[in-house]
Amino acid sequence: MINLLSYLCLGIGLFFWYWGTLPLLGKRSVLFKLHSLSVSDTLGSIAIVIGLLLRIPSEWPLLVLALVSLALWNTMLGYVLAYCSTKEGENDLS
Repeated sequence: MINLLSYLCLGIGLFFWYWGTLPLLGKRSVLFKLHSLSVSDTLGSIAIVIGLLLRIPSEWPLLVLALVSLALWNTMLGYVLAYCSTKEGENDLS
């Protein structure tokens, strides 16, 4: 049963990875493409790491560190890219 859940998580992760590349083919803005790619890559990577965690439970400290790193750094990178792409003073509320 654990093997089936592991393969399911790995498959879902790969699906999200491939699904994230579809918006790259569209004619939307670069920021939209980056956002959709980063969200799907983050979800896919987290699902893959969870699948690996089910398969190799003895490596849980390293895999949990990978989960936290993925969630924090991918999110932070998206915010930094969005902030750097706006013109100076555009984000000021005053």
